[in-house]
Amino acid sequence: MVEDSEHLDAVFHALSDPTRRAMLTGLAKGPRNVGDLSAPFDMSLAAASKHIRVLEKAGLVRRSVQGRTHVCSLDAMPMHAGVEWMRHYEKFWSQQLDTLEALLVAEDQAAANKPSKTGTEAKKKGSKP
Repeated sequence: MVEDSEHLDAVFHALSDPTRRAMLTGLAKGPRNVGDLSAPFDMSLAAASKHIRVLEKAGLVRRSVQGRTHVCSLDAMPMHAGVEWMRHYEKFWSQQLDTLEALLVAEDQAAANKPSKTGTEAKKKGSKP
């Protein structure tokens, strides 16, 4: 399991915001400057830069300066720690879902083997003089 909880916290914090996730989606297509990243949102460059700093702190974005332009690129490798953390709990949820499935199958089988009321009632009506 993942040992570095501070790093994992930073990754999940960065991914918790829909604006930052959208920025990562854009960066998955290729490097973008801060202006391009902020364009789809109603925000200033300063606000976009704050989001990018959160992504940088998590290690998900690398920023390089080319003259006066800040260019960001995606580094998806830190997400691996989050995936590993979730994978640890995947076993738990798989077991829970397997148990639920077994209960539902047993319930369906019990219902299928139970005699219907309509058949029993018909026998009772037919046996009366």
